[in-house]
Amino acid sequence: MNPELPPVAPDVVAAAVEELTSRLRRKLDAAIERHAAAPVVRDGDIVRVGCGADAEVTLAPGPSGVLTDGGQAVCSCLLAPRCLHRAAVLGACPVADPDTADEPADTTTDAQADTSTDVPASAAITSQAAAPHTTDPHTTDPPTTGAPASEPPATGPRAAAPETVQETDGSRATGPTRSQVRAAAALWAAAAAVLAAGVPAAGAVPQAELLRAAHTARLAGLHRAEAAALRVVRGLRGARERHDGHRLADLVANLRELLLTTGLLAAADPDPALLGTARRGYRPGGGLRVYGVCREPVIAATGYGGVVTHVVTDDGHWYSVADVKPGGPARARGAATAPVAIGAAALDHAQLARGGLLIAGATVSPDGRLGAGKGVRATPVAGLAWTSGPLSALFARPLADVVAERLSTTPGADPEGADQAARELIGCDLILVGAAGDHLLARELASAGQLPDAEGPLIRLVPANAHPDLAHTANFLQLASRPGLRLRVIGRLAPDRAATLHPLAVGPVPDTEATLRLPADWLGRADLGYDRLQGSQFPPPEALLPVETPVVAPVSAAATVPAAGLSSTAGASDPLADAPLWRVRRLVELAVSGGRRAIAETSRGGDVRATGAVLRGNGFRTAADLAVTLTTEADRRTRDVFGRLSDADPDRYARAWLATAVFLAGAERSLVRATWRARESPAQEWQAS
Repeated sequence: MNPELPPVAPDVVAAAVEELTSRLRRKLDAAIERHAAAPVVRDGDIVRVGCGADAEVTLAPGPSGVLTDGGQAVCSCLLAPRCLHRAAVLGACPVADPDTADEPADTTTDAQADTSTDVPASAAITSQAAAPHTTDPHTTDPPTTGAPASEPPATGPRAAAPETVQETDGSRATGPTRSQVRAAAALWAAAAAVLAAGVPAAGAVPQAELLRAAHTARLAGLHRAEAAALRVVRGLRGARERHDGHRLADLVANLRELLLTTGLLAAADPDPALLGTARRGYRPGGGLRVYGVCREPVIAATGYGGVVTHVVTDDGHWYSVADVKPGGPARARGAATAPVAIGAAALDHAQLARGGLLIAGATVSPDGRLGAGKGVRATPVAGLAWTSGPLSALFARPLADVVAERLSTTPGADPEGADQAARELIGCDLILVGAAGDHLLARELASAGQLPDAEGPLIRLVPANAHPDLAHTANFLQLASRPGLRLRVIGRLAPDRAATLHPLAVGPVPDTEATLRLPADWLGRADLGYDRLQGSQFPPPEALLPVETPVVAPVSAAATVPAAGLSSTAGASDPLADAPLWRVRRLVELAVSGGRRAIAETSRGGDVRATGAVLRGNGFRTAADLAVTLTTEADRRTRDVFGRLSDADPDRYARAWLATAVFLAGAERSLVRATWRARESPAQEWQAS
């Protein structure tokens, strides 16, 4: 993928690949890799890519900057438009979100909307007062009904017979329509083929099939499934191109979500959340009074940078003001003091993080971003300290209660809502008890007497961004040398790690000497990504009471050194590393990274028997059964009446993998929830549940 090329709509890529002959399709992956590195020449909005001495592909995106029609990509060779050059260049373009051309403009977020796939998810906070969740936060309203031009037969798992599907008649829907069931079955089939192939074999042709099925799902109104399919395609591209920002765990989660959603829809599950919701444009928010909480720097792996300032209203609803554009780390540093483009308010992001705004005629996106439309007017108001008003309520609830609420979702729930709830910022009062590797160890302060809760969980504080151009690492080094320091922390929960927070800002704990002494103009808070803590801002050593430093392996090391059994000491270990579930995760991830053949190889040795024995010996009998079933299905081959090996059934294998992946996600989430509780062993609590 070449980020210099304009984004392209999924159906345009799928159509270009479908027009190729079988001989040209075999050459497509190599051609994409070659043309992605070709020099790009820009002439205004026109982009030209040289494809050798006798061919040039010209891309003419529409007003939105997206290639939404096949006629906007023209090749000069004699075989055009059914040529390899055109398909390869389109395959090298980033995949655009649907309906980008029709997206309502808002000056605050135009740049961010165009780069949404490159900005971390943490760059936006969900407003509890915003519209319902969206499956894809960057799509607009496509039609919600209507059969696609070509409707494939329902061949997916547990596909419902047409007569069992309830059609809608304009009133409240009781289930997916026939066209939606067929579209879901087609998308399941494409996803199952990608899973069986694995990353090495999931090249441009399988990706195009997935994009075509995703477009059909969009026409049928399956927004949640379509969004998951686009995330899978982007993850496959990142894995094949070895992008720095690629995480195999993200690709596994997206593929699990896609198969789970399409499988349930193909079975005519009536849950309306499975359909998802198309993105709505900026909606009127009326009058708002917001108070700054902190700033968060954003540095994306593909060259975008900026800042997100988090604000809260009088009634505790979260919003954000984003300024993310191309520029990388330099842009992230400069945006810290860039002007806030909301109305005529003469504030920069540093001032807004410690001040406030009174906004009239506010516009709000579904993910809680404040817009800057022409009718928006804003007046600066005085900010609040963390100890007063709605900001003090952020620290009023016990941390365990807040985390239990954020991690209450289960696999199968709306992924956007679940992820956004987990990403919403939380506040707590902590005492530092030591350091391990690149992170800090802390315990929550009890409400009475400001003493640490000895029975409480051991909390890991991990830098939100370790980029050397930011202040996170330097500030962590300062904090690590002062065990016993009491801190008021605003951070984000790490839902896939044991009792882990990513702190974004810190401040002094009231009514104690063993805490920070920040300058008055900082208004009692320090943004860890921008403000550098100095030695004079810490209490003298004699003010810090001695604390017992636990011996804990770093998170990064613990995650790669599995133990044979479960630990019985609460808070002293990472149950995700100690539990033998790592063996199941290895199988699930190997299926995606290596394909069905890689899993089949494990069934021919003694690995699967050893895995099953260890899992059963530690009480994970269901995990053992699922692992055996997965490896068995991977190696299952049938023969026709003449004794010849026939093609393996991708549906049975996909169902086995999906069952294993869903169980693993639920088990790991239960273990993470248990690490935030006191007294009982996390492993014992999980097994009891």
